[in-house]
Amino acid sequence: QVQLVESGGGLVQPGGSLKLSCAASGRISVVDAMGWYRQAPGKQRELVAFFASDESAEYADSVKGRFTISRDSAKNTVLLQMNSVQPEDTAIYFCNVKGQLTTRSLFASWGEGTQVNVTS
Repeated sequence: QVQLVESGGGLVQPGGSLKLSCAASGRISVVDAMGWYRQAPGKQRELVAFFASDESAEYADSVKGRFTISRDSAKNTVLLQMNSVQPEDTAIYFCNVKGQLTTRSLFASWGEGTQVNVTS
């Protein structure tokens, strides 16, 4: 019903920047929340940043001041600008979108993930 297409991952040196993008499409009526999670090898998936339904943005403490989340509501797109990346930011980054379909059913969808590798 809902498709998420992520892009922007790749290899970056410590201190560098990367921008992730996630576009949601399908029978979407309302988007309540959009955000990014990540999962490093051997670790659980964790929240990176997300927009709640009131448009407020929340960030994990580990990325505050370095990462910025933004969204284009008209295009159902959420972006993650990653600056001053560090090796510990290496992970698979997943987009997550919650909302309501045109059928009035609620949905919560995950993207397939995009790999970010921070290494010199």
